[in-house]
Amino acid sequence: MGELHSQAMRRLGPEGDALRVGIGWSEADLDRAYVLVETTGGESHPGSVHLDRIAEEVRRGARGEDAAVARQTCTDMCDGIAQGTAAMDYSLPSREIIAAAAELHARAGHFDAVVLVSSCDKAVPGHLIAAARLGLPAVHIPGGSMPAGRGGITVDQIGRMALQIRRGELSEDEYSTWRMNAAPSCGSCAFMGTALTSQVVSESLGLALPGTAASPAGSAFLRQRAAESGAAAVRLLREGITSRDILTPEAFENAYTVHAAVGGSTNFLLHFPAIAHEVGVPFVHDDFQAISDRTPFLLDVRPAGKHPANLFWHAGGVPAIMDRIRDLLHLDCLTVTGRTLGENLDALMASGWLEERHEHLRKMGVDPDDVIRPRRSPLSPVGSLVLLRGSLAPDGAVCKRVGVRGATRRVGPARPFDSQEEALDAITNRRVAPGDVVVIRYEGPRASGMPEQYYVTSTIAEMDDLNEHCVLVTDGRFSGASKGPCIGHVSPEAAAGGPIALIEEGDLVAVDLEARSLEVVGLHGVEATPDDVERAFGERRARWSPPPPKYGSGLLSLYTATAASPTLGGMMLAPR
Repeated sequence: MGELHSQAMRRLGPEGDALRVGIGWSEADLDRAYVLVETTGGESHPGSVHLDRIAEEVRRGARGEDAAVARQTCTDMCDGIAQGTAAMDYSLPSREIIAAAAELHARAGHFDAVVLVSSCDKAVPGHLIAAARLGLPAVHIPGGSMPAGRGGITVDQIGRMALQIRRGELSEDEYSTWRMNAAPSCGSCAFMGTALTSQVVSESLGLALPGTAASPAGSAFLRQRAAESGAAAVRLLREGITSRDILTPEAFENAYTVHAAVGGSTNFLLHFPAIAHEVGVPFVHDDFQAISDRTPFLLDVRPAGKHPANLFWHAGGVPAIMDRIRDLLHLDCLTVTGRTLGENLDALMASGWLEERHEHLRKMGVDPDDVIRPRRSPLSPVGSLVLLRGSLAPDGAVCKRVGVRGATRRVGPARPFDSQEEALDAITNRRVAPGDVVVIRYEGPRASGMPEQYYVTSTIAEMDDLNEHCVLVTDGRFSGASKGPCIGHVSPEAAAGGPIALIEEGDLVAVDLEARSLEVVGLHGVEATPDDVERAFGERRARWSPPPPKYGSGLLSLYTATAASPTLGGMMLAPR
């Protein structure tokens, strides 16, 4: 192992000993390995409120391996609480703050290893970015999943119920009953949105102990795995294994594969590039698409499926998914156990892991194969996402194809809006007709921080005529709960002068999920050749000028000034 970084730094700054004693460390602690337990704990939402208890278990495990431990926190925000308000502009930038805080705490405190404790949408990706950036021995412990509420209700269904209230299809008393039961405890929301997708990705990359993703948030299982995570970080330090030994190109391919099999959130097309960037692994969209196209979609949970996602863990969780797609994985990838992915799977399957989990499901009258489908009967023979390119998105766009009902090729007149609020008003008040292509621009990272557009997507999804015959195209992004004909992450974004900024009312837009194309095929309602379109857009570009910055000070002014393209992950990049 050699000399510890912490001990070398003690010689350079002798005041540190006194200051660490001031936080309660003993003289013996000063000579031990220093382990940082970095959490996003706080009282901001159910996914963070319990993390202090998990962190204490991590401390117990690390101290059992003779390490000195310090806890530090940068609390995350709740997308559900911010949803539909200007606060959502902070969501993607919060990922950068969480990653930066973990980097700050680890570097400034001279820690030798780190355990990262988080549950939700931007917290887990922020911690994965930090683990990659730090290059230390690092373990992530996911905060687990809450159970579904009474009657199987989950938070992603509340938006639909709010629409039913407005249409007179649900009483206020009924709505109140469901609303008060949709988030019954701590943990991430019980649908396969970005939060649980993030936990799945962490385990798939090899940074979390096997079986921890989506586990019951308040369970004895998770507390025990937390203690084991603390011990694992110290063992990795002794063995000289760092996050960069684990985050190899093959590990990312494993994560892409599992993401496809579980029907993961479109938001990971922002998070994968940002994590991979920190270890110098290129994120190649065509490679991701090829993996998605050869991976069956197996997980039948909301929003694309029928079950609440807390049942996923009881059906076997990530290990069960991996076991069913073994032939598609790199089984020799190293993980935080110090063993390979294949060795972990073999040990877990031999231990009775599946039998123990399945017993709970069978008591509920649920067949485990109905939650995690066998390879012979997938929900879809291909993964959940499709990446598009074309004259409207030269650098790419993304669609969750498993959520699209009706035709996979649609052509319609553009209805451009310069904000999601304008678009939502038009959709709600029926100023958008079946067949229209709703274009929402200036919602990318450099324009507004790239807020989710969940209410827009859920409103379209609840109007059968629009859901079957319209398309939404945007340089913004969607909630992991979104479904329907939604194409996001259009790059370059409008604020950077992408073609989406130049679309005019009535231009014909063609979306073809099978051909993976997003093209402008007509001008003002008249079909046009590609050369005609290019010429017209050149003339429009000469008249176009970027809008003034939305934010003139504070975090969002800094983020929007430095944010990379959605294709590159929307990360903050210093000007060169």
